[in-house]
Amino acid sequence: MNDSSYRFLRWTPTLGLLALLGCGYALVGRGTNIPDDVRSVYLETFENETRRAEVEQFVPQAIADELLTRRRFILSASRLDSDAILSGTVRTFRVQPVAFDRDGRATEYEVTIEASVRFYRRDAPDEENLWASERYIFRQNYEVELESSSFIDQENIAIEQTALVFASTMVADLLEGF
Repeated sequence: MNDSSYRFLRWTPTLGLLALLGCGYALVGRGTNIPDDVRSVYLETFENETRRAEVEQFVPQAIADELLTRRRFILSASRLDSDAILSGTVRTFRVQPVAFDRDGRATEYEVTIEASVRFYRRDAPDEENLWASERYIFRQNYEVELESSSFIDQENIAIEQTALVFASTMVADLLEGF
């Protein structure tokens, strides 16, 4: 190998990195459509259009936890003291078995949550949406441990765990403008 070939190979990784930086490549999760002056959020009580009680409580609680975890916003206790409002309606909640054991007992369920969610400035004259989704659909499989000696309400556990992942995904979409 001659000296010029060696120098080219030695600088190739650096040149590749410079090309990536110059072409507009950016890490996912760094951009947002939310204005910088929106710092405090009031989380309204979600409406529940499903037959399942408490689902409208699990979802907003998980969203509140996710907003606090990300440290982008502070939660406001008052609508009037907030910069923006997050409101929603849980439209569909469904649990259906997708896997069974030899005895025909369900061992895995698919949990589906569909919500209408709206994030808007409190002080905007027409309450223009900063982010909204009329049909935010989320599905997650949930495995059930079959215990013959005790009864645990697996559905509540499934709702809580699914709400956590729902909230994480929804808040990421809200912040990144998807």
